[in-house]
Amino acid sequence: MVKVLVTGKGGQLAWELEQTLPPHIELVSLGIDELDITDNQAVFSACLEHKPTIVINAAAYTAVDKAETDQETAYAVNEKGSENLALACKEIKAPLIHVSTDFVFDGSNTSPYQPEDTPNPINVYGDSKLQGDIKVSDILGNQATIIRTAWVYSAHGNNFVKTMLRLMAEKEQLGIVYDQVGTPTWAKGLAKMIWSLVEEQGTSSKVQEDGELGKAEILHWTDAGVASWYDFAVAIQELGIEKGMLDKEIPVGPIPESAYPTPAKRPSFSVIDKTTAEKASGVKTVHWRKQLSSMLDELTNY
Repeated sequence: MVKVLVTGKGGQLAWELEQTLPPHIELVSLGIDELDITDNQAVFSACLEHKPTIVINAAAYTAVDKAETDQETAYAVNEKGSENLALACKEIKAPLIHVSTDFVFDGSNTSPYQPEDTPNPINVYGDSKLQGDIKVSDILGNQATIIRTAWVYSAHGNNFVKTMLRLMAEKEQLGIVYDQVGTPTWAKGLAKMIWSLVEEQGTSSKVQEDGELGKAEILHWTDAGVASWYDFAVAIQELGIEKGMLDKEIPVGPIPESAYPTPAKRPSFSVIDKTTAEKASGVKTVHWRKQLSSMLDELTNY
């Protein structure tokens, strides 16, 4: 039986990985109370104790604005934590699936970012994630798969969708940024793709002898389609009303990024191309609005 160790228990992705676990896979999911990935010795001990066939790193420091002032913690988790996991995976000869972000790009593209495009982060969070990606690739080479994703939400945890539903129930009107464009990602869809990746690729071919490292495989994954945060919010309200989750419609207006300043700069364009990930996993992306509808159905019973 394949045994998978997942970090970041309690987070949206780790939770969805638990919900979508294939029956023939044994899962060990560890949260920060059980495994602090910034502690090198703890990471090695956990990997030696559980002896996973494969490791999925779903742990990350994701407070984008807070990272601008809490840089030490952001780099400790996103860079050093990733390095620790990569070193432990090398020791136990286990492949690592490492989850990263669209924020490694600066947003200057006008067409979807390809996995091979050159990163150029414009905030601390994005740079801390990129440094972790680099460590993972340098240490493990093609024993690692790096999956970049974006705009993640779930019925579990805190996210844009649940915040919008709350504000739409409380406020008389809302202004939402229209000039930042990307694609939402239902964490359940990402989790299912990851499990398919585990099954499609297997594990034996991912562990190479020393001197044959190559580079980590980089895949991009979000739902299908394109949206601004404004488009996303409008859809949340429309579907929320349709499903009886909201009692009334309020005005939702488009505002420029300049009208809503934040400590961290965001990429104005972060659409990523999923073609390689679809081929590698055998899973096709689903349009973000359809995924949103499915998640809201789930949320009513959560």
